[in-house]
Amino acid sequence: MKQPDGARRPGQRGEYLTKMRNLKMARSVHAYVRGNTLKFYEWLNDAGVKTLPEGPAIWICGDCHTGNLGPVANADGDVEIQIRDLDQTVIGNPAHDLIRLALSLATAARGSNLPGVTTVQMMEALLEGYEHAFKRGKPHDGRWNKPVPIQVVMREAVRRSWKHLARERLEDVQPTIPLGKRFWPLAQKESAAVRTLFDDEAIAGLATGLSNRRDGGHVEVLDAAYWVKGCSSLGRLRYAVLLDVDGGVMEGDDLCLIDVKEGVKAAAPRYPNAAMPRDNAQRVVEGARHLSPFLGERMRAGRLMDRSVVVRELLPQDIKLEIDELTHHEASDVARYLGFVVGKAHARQMDGATRRAWRNDLGRNRSKTLDAPLWLWTSVVELVSGHEAGYLEHCRRVAAAGR
Repeated sequence: MKQPDGARRPGQRGEYLTKMRNLKMARSVHAYVRGNTLKFYEWLNDAGVKTLPEGPAIWICGDCHTGNLGPVANADGDVEIQIRDLDQTVIGNPAHDLIRLALSLATAARGSNLPGVTTVQMMEALLEGYEHAFKRGKPHDGRWNKPVPIQVVMREAVRRSWKHLARERLEDVQPTIPLGKRFWPLAQKESAAVRTLFDDEAIAGLATGLSNRRDGGHVEVLDAAYWVKGCSSLGRLRYAVLLDVDGGVMEGDDLCLIDVKEGVKAAAPRYPNAAMPRDNAQRVVEGARHLSPFLGERMRAGRLMDRSVVVRELLPQDIKLEIDELTHHEASDVARYLGFVVGKAHARQMDGATRRAWRNDLGRNRSKTLDAPLWLWTSVVELVSGHEAGYLEHCRRVAAAGR
């Protein structure tokens, strides 16, 4: 899509960004599912919450599709597969995360031309992995090893350095943000607001939080730009900020790439009377600390131009898990492992009695022909059908707009 000359100006970004979002979502039904959280929760509301089990009140991802899982590093350099996007996090029903992940896996299977039987097996494996996370002290067998697609992305994550991050995100290793298709210039007001944001010691402290930077040092904003990124964030405030710690601008370890993202109201339904921060950025940070500790320790909530923003340092090891194509042999292993990852995120928030009660609830309503709850299977069937129709209508509108 050709960028219009005026699109980079702050007051004229909206129309271009909407068109870009629509084009991204038209690439495949899997991309449509990933970019359309609202449609998922519209279905959930129409279907009636009473048809689903009411799980314990814990922090959930709220948008638990495959693209929101992947390798995440902590401040000491350890790397694990965790939930990596918490924009929709709320204290709510953990069943919603399971259904959202199941839908994402089902559309990935359809995009890979896998038969429906494989989708059935994936749903069974997903529940098996999720439930296994609640079984304390049970030894793992070979089924719980990382499947090949996960091993590949983990190996890539572990070997990455600042230069990989700079070349991937910035297209260069020099201490500037190159303006172009992905990064747009800031208005004077925006630039001043970004610099003011990092005058806050708590925000600037993100740059000195890694193990190799804990001696501290002066933090300076080298460059900043509007970041054209993602489907769900298009149209919101989103900035890339390049920081320098203690003046060593030519040393990768002294450079710090920060993602500043507007916090917005979650579409995911919360449990009534759930005690959560009213500020949307604070809600996201709090949810991250419960669900993805590696990520949560690298996030702060702040204010930018009177809007709530989430401030996060990007590390080279943080990679999105791309599962657009699967083989029949990989499908169930991937579903089982990702179910286990989400199960761990949920289980760490529950005491023993709550874990046992939730496992018992998950074990109900299974038939002789499906080793997974019927509510999960029927939810996925209805959602795949609805999203297929919605995707085709979306493509029709995109095609009409391009004429």
